[in-house]
Amino acid sequence: MDHHRLPFASINILRPDIAEVIVDEGVEMTLQMVNEYHDFLLSHLVSPFSLLINKINSYTYDFEAQKNLATLNEIHAMAVVVYNEITRMSTDNLASFPRDTSWNMKTFYDRHDALSWLELQQESQATNPKPEA
Repeated sequence: MDHHRLPFASINILRPDIAEVIVDEGVEMTLQMVNEYHDFLLSHLVSPFSLLINKINSYTYDFEAQKNLATLNEIHAMAVVVYNEITRMSTDNLASFPRDTSWNMKTFYDRHDALSWLELQQESQATNPKPEA
């Protein structure tokens, strides 16, 4: 596993096409941070890729970050690991935010279950790729 640090998060490359993202405690994600995060994903992962979002820490997003978060076409699936009901509800709220790109996302209370689901998503994508736009 390769470990990388951004100024506001840790990113662990679990496979060439799956990364785990852990945003630091107390961060307010901005559009600039989202852009830096997206640039990192595009330069370090094999597309299409999936993300394991580990919400072990508490953090927020400003309005522009919410609109632009995870809008890359290269993101195939996202599994979000939550540790309490409040985090699950805030994650569901964030997922319902109107944006141009729809999310293939599922919430889990167990990291192992989340990673297993992502691996299945990647396998199904490899055997049934999305048609080119």
